Amino acid sequence: MAVTQDDKELLAIYRKPETREKGFTLILKKYQERLYWHVRRLVIDHEDANDVLQNVFIKVWKNLEGFREDAQLYTWLYKIATNECLTFLEQQKKKHAVSLTDVETGLSNKLKADTQFDPNKLEWKLQKAILQLPEKQRIVFNLRYYEEMPYEQMSKILDTSEGALKASYHHAVKKIEEFIKNG
Repeated sequence: MAVTQDDKELLAIYRKPETREKGFTLILKKYQERLYWHVRRLVIDHEDANDVLQNVFIKVWKNLEGFREDAQLYTWLYKIATNECLTFLEQQKKKHAVSLTDVETGLSNKLKADTQFDPNKLEWKLQKAILQLPEKQRIVFNLRYYEEMPYEQMSKILDTSEGALKASYHHAVKKIEEFIKNG
C-alpha cells in the first residue's frame, strides 16, 4: 500500500495524540524502503542495514515531536540515517580495533560473499569501486548517483557546502572510472 499523503499531512496525523502511532507508521511506510537502500549501500550487509535502520526509526520516534519543519521531512530522515551509518561504521572500527582500510576490506568481502555477486558484471564492479572510496565520498556518491539528490539538500544532510559536495562527487566519479577501467 503506497502512502498518498504528503509530509505535512503525515505530520498533522502524527501530531494528534489519538493518531500519533498511525502517523508514525505512515511516515515509516513512505520512507522505509528508500532509507533501507541508503543505509544498505553504506553498510553493505542486509542484517547490519536492518540493525542500523531500527536505530534510525527509534531516533525518529524519540525526536519527531521536536521536528520543526525548517527542513523537509525527507532531508531530516536522511540526516538521521546517514549519521547512524557513520556511527555504526565507527563502532565497527573500534570494536575490531582496525583501520578504515580493514573496515572497507571487510565491506568488500561482505559484498563478494553475496550470493548474487558476479565480479564480471558491471553493477558489481561499480559496487566494488564505490567501496574503495573514502567514507564521505561514498556517501556523497550514493546520495547523488542512486538518490539523485540535489546538492542543496545534501548540504543540509551532511552539513557541508554545496561546493565541497560537488568536488567530492567529482573526485568520487574519477576514482570509480579509474577503478573500473583498470580493474
